[in-house]
Amino acid sequence: MKEYAFGIDLGGTTAKVGLFTTSGALLEKWEVPTDTSNAGEHILENLADAIHAKMAEKEISSEQVEGVGIGVPGPVLDSRVVPIICANLGGWGERNVSAQLSGLLDGMKVLVGNDANVAALGEIWMGTAKGCRSAVMVTLGTGVGGGVIVNGKVIDGTHGAGGEIGHITVNRHETAACGCGKHGCLEQYSSATGVVRCMKKLLDENPDADCVLRGKDFEAKDVFDAARSGDALAAREVDEMTDTLGMALASIASTTDPEMFLIGGGVARAGDVLFDPLVEHFKTYAFKSCRETPIKAASLGNDAGIYGAVRLIVGE
Repeated sequence: MKEYAFGIDLGGTTAKVGLFTTSGALLEKWEVPTDTSNAGEHILENLADAIHAKMAEKEISSEQVEGVGIGVPGPVLDSRVVPIICANLGGWGERNVSAQLSGLLDGMKVLVGNDANVAALGEIWMGTAKGCRSAVMVTLGTGVGGGVIVNGKVIDGTHGAGGEIGHITVNRHETAACGCGKHGCLEQYSSATGVVRCMKKLLDENPDADCVLRGKDFEAKDVFDAARSGDALAAREVDEMTDTLGMALASIASTTDPEMFLIGGGVARAGDVLFDPLVEHFKTYAFKSCRETPIKAASLGNDAGIYGAVRLIVGE
């Protein structure tokens, strides 16, 4: 094993880049603006330039670098190919990212993963799930992302859709459409956006109920804060949200039987007001053998993606 590796977490606004030792020590991290102009034609060039510049600055030769891992916001096939257009990258996609970036980096080894799966890999390597062989990470942000790790390996799936937890159908009677075009996806209820949507619906359906959020612009954090403070209607929304999420996690547990569930993203910062009811609802729905599976907060935050990207390269 060589001395260094680079991890990249490619986002719609910036790419986070980290220089690591191959044993997993983060030496330095920085950001590179994501240029989405002209269907993102300069994205990989800019990343290659950033890596070359850092290698020159640190006097690191190609012979000292094991490779570059990169997480991207879309499906990935065979740890190399992004088969579709990534919506938030200006039309970028449909390419062999591994081959193209490797060509720009003088033949350096490059492996690619879906960003949520890669974040899960980071958590199981150096985060909350360190020491686990199998874990499922659910990221609750604007949407609901997921990453599934079984026996230390990312489950990408045949179509690159492994871990698309946010699009599990949890309500077949939903009339509103999810961003994906389906109806009744988990993302519509358990994302930050979903919590706000459902809270507004509760307020409309209960016009006479007292609620500190009524008549205000509010975010998901405000709903959890109100529930923590004893607001009955906000507490009802949190209970419904965690019931839906707990049911979905119980179904996942019966499929993959992970050692641990990890919850990341902005919503996870709500703390006990989220986790306590979530654990209870999960136990209600879970198969007996899986009922005590721990559900914990992820710990690497925004660095999970770069850690996981390096783990793609350094392997077991």
